[in-house]
Amino acid sequence: MSTPIDAQADTRFFGHPRGLANLFGVEMWERFSFYGMQGILAIYLYYQVDKGGLGIDRSAALGIVGAYGGTVYLATVVGAWIADRLLGSERTLFYSAIVVMIGHIALAVLPGLTGVGVGLACVALGSGGLKGNATSVVGTLYAEGDQRRDAGFTIFYMGINLGGFIGPLLTGLAQQNGGFHLGFGLAAIGMALGLIQYTIGRKNLGAKASEVPNPLPSTQRTLVIGVAVVIIAAIAALIMSGVVTPDNLADVVVYVVVAISVVYFVAILTSKKITSEERSRVLSFIPMYIASAAFFSLYQQQATVVSVYSDQRLDRDLFGWTMPVSWVNSINPVFIIVFAPVVAAIWTKLGPKQPSTPMKFVLGTVLMGAAFLLFLPMAHTGANGSPLIALAGILLVFTIAELMLSPVGLSLATKLAPKVFRTQMVALNFLSVSLGTAMSGKLAQSYDPKDEVPYFSIIGGTAIVVGVVLLALIPFIRKLMRGVH
Repeated sequence: MSTPIDAQADTRFFGHPRGLANLFGVEMWERFSFYGMQGILAIYLYYQVDKGGLGIDRSAALGIVGAYGGTVYLATVVGAWIADRLLGSERTLFYSAIVVMIGHIALAVLPGLTGVGVGLACVALGSGGLKGNATSVVGTLYAEGDQRRDAGFTIFYMGINLGGFIGPLLTGLAQQNGGFHLGFGLAAIGMALGLIQYTIGRKNLGAKASEVPNPLPSTQRTLVIGVAVVIIAAIAALIMSGVVTPDNLADVVVYVVVAISVVYFVAILTSKKITSEERSRVLSFIPMYIASAAFFSLYQQQATVVSVYSDQRLDRDLFGWTMPVSWVNSINPVFIIVFAPVVAAIWTKLGPKQPSTPMKFVLGTVLMGAAFLLFLPMAHTGANGSPLIALAGILLVFTIAELMLSPVGLSLATKLAPKVFRTQMVALNFLSVSLGTAMSGKLAQSYDPKDEVPYFSIIGGTAIVVGVVLLALIPFIRKLMRGVH
């Protein structure tokens, strides 16, 4: 690779650094492959063999999808550590993209559960490593105080949603017309295209993107490698021995994430390196962590329950043509593209009068619960009897709820973080998403398309209760936040 240029002084991409186009492309294609594969994953697992699927019990299949999603966000924490201590964000991103591509290839060419195991493990690890580091590299393209920064991130996030929109459309068509493995193969091709254009343009990212902020001493590297090998061997042994199975995978991921989260919180709160004010702020994050996990345990059911609903309960007939199941996954990215600027403009207009972060968490959680209750009027419409426009309306509520909570979660973690534990607090935010995503698979195992009322009413009602409890706690939380809005 040639000598990096001064990316922060670059204006070759419509006034922005040329490297932004590179990162836009790799993130767009990664999201294309990620959401494209996810759109057909659940039905691949539970469809019968004569339909091209694996014939896994539907409950176990949804648990696998949720557990896989949880490990993606868990891997984000690992990817951030590797970038901070070993490789730097740029190289971690590059190698992670390769791992993602390998995962999609495995799903496309390896038969049965072997392909699922190898493929999902690679995609989860690679997407986790790419997700946070792509954002970090975008940040390195701009000097502190550069007025182009917010616009640059807006362009970057458009790439995310563009990929999320197109991926399910094309892989769904490929699956419907050529089979599941063709759909997975298309996801692999998308990631390959992203990797090729990224490799060509790596020189435009600048030297700062390759810096290792907190290098691990060489004397400790052997120990880290040894620990990694032991962990991988232990996971393999648990799977091979039958202790971890498709039926309990979601449970295992939930327990692991909870344990790691508790360790993080205890380590931070008991540290002698933080002040009493910092400790108070960390305590204020605990109820928000719980609310975030509750929110994502419903929101991430787009990959589990909503997929089953689209397959078995949704009327997908469009003028005599049956719409692919995965196309429903393209609705949310469209709403985000349309409404994210609107919500951002509202918060900007309100300025200091906008709701506090805890109140935004309340709004997000309550709206998410309400979205589940909106399924109830269609509970008795029969097989493939629910109108598409109704589901689109429900997914609009999903989107508004997401825009209330998701964008502010990461920001809140950085605001409340003690100076010496910034990375760990960001990790805790990702862990709340990981826990919620794994829980989405666990909860989805109880979904029955033939008896939906108990599922939607209990889960939707519980989310609303969580939001109301958080609302009651806001005065106490605001006091603990010590001035953070």
